[in-house]
Amino acid sequence: MRSLLCLFTVWLLTACTGLADGIRPVTGFQLDRYLGTWYEIARLDHGFERGLEQVSATYSLRDDGGVKVLNRGKQSDGSWREAEGKAYFVGSPDEARLKVSFFGPFYGGYNVIDLDPDYQLSLVTSYNHDYLWILARSPNPPKAKVDALVAKAKSLGFATDQLIWVKQSH
Repeated sequence: MRSLLCLFTVWLLTACTGLADGIRPVTGFQLDRYLGTWYEIARLDHGFERGLEQVSATYSLRDDGGVKVLNRGKQSDGSWREAEGKAYFVGSPDEARLKVSFFGPFYGGYNVIDLDPDYQLSLVTSYNHDYLWILARSPNPPKAKVDALVAKAKSLGFATDQLIWVKQSH
């Protein structure tokens, strides 16, 4: 029974850092260009960001070679909520496939599936089609570029009609 429980735990942890069918992470990824602050332009709804506005994520290097993740968002009462996590590459660092944890040994997937050549806009998902984020270096990226990411997400099977457009104004 113990070995079955261990096997199930390993499967569960692997499943949460995997990739959905048909989804491929960006290759030729350069972490040093991705570091810094990204603004959340749109997302699919999920409990841990529900109701937040002015959401951003800031990525920086950790001493252990991983990535420090600082997510920040403004709640409806005007207070700020922050979550600090850590991320590590699942495989090669030139493939934009990471695992991220905000709580103990539990990791979820962080997969950059589209990234413009100037590292100004990115499309990110987790381990299935329930998670999707459009991130940008600016809180007001060009609409045509955002529309192109939405079209790509739709072509990959994401429910883009359910995107929440994040208010970024102060």
